[in-house]
Amino acid sequence: MILYACISGHGYGHGSRVAAVLAALHARRPDWRLVLSTPLPEPFLAAAFGPVPYERRPCRWEVGVIQADALGADAPATLAALADLECSLPGQIAAEAAWLRQQGEPVLVLADVGPAAAELAAALGAPLVWMGNFGWDAIYGPMGGPFGAWAERCTALYRRGTALIRCPFAMAMPWDLPVHPVGLTAGRPRGDREALRRQLDLPSEREAVVLVGFGGLGFRLDAALFARWPEHRFLVADPLLAGQAANALALPPGLRPLDLLPLCGRLLTKPGYSSFCEALTQGVGIHLVRRDGFAEAQVLSDALERHGPHRLLSREQLLAGDWQLDLPLTPPTEGPLAAGGEGEAADVLLSYAPE
Repeated sequence: MILYACISGHGYGHGSRVAAVLAALHARRPDWRLVLSTPLPEPFLAAAFGPVPYERRPCRWEVGVIQADALGADAPATLAALADLECSLPGQIAAEAAWLRQQGEPVLVLADVGPAAAELAAALGAPLVWMGNFGWDAIYGPMGGPFGAWAERCTALYRRGTALIRCPFAMAMPWDLPVHPVGLTAGRPRGDREALRRQLDLPSEREAVVLVGFGGLGFRLDAALFARWPEHRFLVADPLLAGQAANALALPPGLRPLDLLPLCGRLLTKPGYSSFCEALTQGVGIHLVRRDGFAEAQVLSDALERHGPHRLLSREQLLAGDWQLDLPLTPPTEGPLAAGGEGEAADVLLSYAPE
């Protein structure tokens, strides 16, 4: 059996979510071949999947939204990229369908959440399970103008799937499919927590350690801002920044942010599905910087206020160093969300596997 996963290259969060689910699936069915069809870079995939074996097909199934930086969108560039991808998709679909037929095994397609996966599944006659907390129709629609037609096209393709695994923090996905809601989908930290703390020489008090993460694009911060918080140690992705700020430390190669979260009290970040899942399951407070031009961001922000301890920051506060690390976290207005969604999603995939 081949599980062929079309994974968005829009951000690392999609890859982290799929990795958590496929790790749970591999524990249940280690005989299945996991094929990752994605433009995400190999070093990220190797870290995300760890000991779980996979094969990689370097394909792009969607554009998502081209970002000006980690906090802003570039609409004209997105439209141009959508048109370019539309031209290349027929050849890619034909090539991938031919390769999968050559394998001589049943195929189950999982897509997070490239609409074009519907064309591949149709070419193979294979079941297609979507997984996500939004579809690109819900993102393109509010962007207006020519994005409206792209939103309608996405909706039509989504409705050709077999089922939907609906993750938490979900936007509307009116695709007329069987829906399987799941809890928070997060992987498990690897390594010995105390050994890692000693290796990195981090304080034993979690509240003094802050993970700074703005996704794959990152976000350049002035090193002088960290000096405003001398009582804190910051874990950052940028080695150059770590070299400039005395209280910043670069993430060690091969370690995921998830592996370091058990050592942290707070996470300074933008709205991001997997970042939220991982922080909430590890009991880490989220200092959230608002993001413009992306409809999911407000949905995530609202959900965080309901379900997780947090502080809300503006972009201006971020750039001024007003990170509020000395203030107590704002408690959620509702209870926490259930964890274990990665296992629930794996069980859904098993239920749709062809004979």
